[in-house]
Amino acid sequence: MASKIHPTTKLASGFEIPNLGFGIDSAAKYYNEAGCGNAIRSSGIPRDQIFFTSKVGDISYDQAKAQVDKTLSESKLEYIDLMLLHNPFGGSENRKGGWRALVEAAEAGKVRSIGVSNYGVHHLDELEQHIRELETERGGKGRGGVVSVNQIELHPWLAHNDIANWCNKRGIVVEAFCPIVRGTRFEEPVVKKLAEKYSKTPAQVLIRWSIDKGHIPLVKSVTSSRIAANAEVFDFSLTPEEVQELETNEYSPVSWNPTRSRLED
Repeated sequence: MASKIHPTTKLASGFEIPNLGFGIDSAAKYYNEAGCGNAIRSSGIPRDQIFFTSKVGDISYDQAKAQVDKTLSESKLEYIDLMLLHNPFGGSENRKGGWRALVEAAEAGKVRSIGVSNYGVHHLDELEQHIRELETERGGKGRGGVVSVNQIELHPWLAHNDIANWCNKRGIVVEAFCPIVRGTRFEEPVVKKLAEKYSKTPAQVLIRWSIDKGHIPLVKSVTSSRIAANAEVFDFSLTPEEVQELETNEYSPVSWNPTRSRLED
């Protein structure tokens, strides 16, 4: 879930997404969709100013189809802004089926935009093939669905440039979860140097890195002051040289990261 923070980016679906996500990360496996829906309804904020995302955990046609309806029922919302396949597990047939269920949900108006999470390049290549197959099977161009988002762990110590480049070439937005690396890198010399230069916190510097790379960072905090501070990142930018200086060649995930899982998994 993300409050609508200006500016926004237009997704491939045609809908707008905030350029910074914060609050609660919703998914079937997190058992928090009812709480998210209640928070949205009781907030007093117009529904069209809140962007609600959830994810399908068990990937297959039947599971994804049922999960969309369950998410709507649990949240008591009229539509879901973005629904993602949470992982690339389950095998090719189930991934194709899960995607088809999301396509049908979007066509029915239950979901506005659809995408995937934790997909590596090989999973994305397969998804493109599935979309082409569905276009043939379902009656023409566009009937295979439009990928709006790939949500992956992404930060200077896990830059995932191969995945990001693949998505950027196709107009797919990359959402970066764990963008502040769960606070484990705040003492890095380059982070501290840039925080001092811009009079910003280390977290703000890392969030800005994601934005300057063209990604949408999804930041978590339970502290109100930190949530507010994490949104104060649109009054400065890193230079291209500083973006590059922050980035490393490390492959150091701090969360669940199945982007390298096999297609057979």
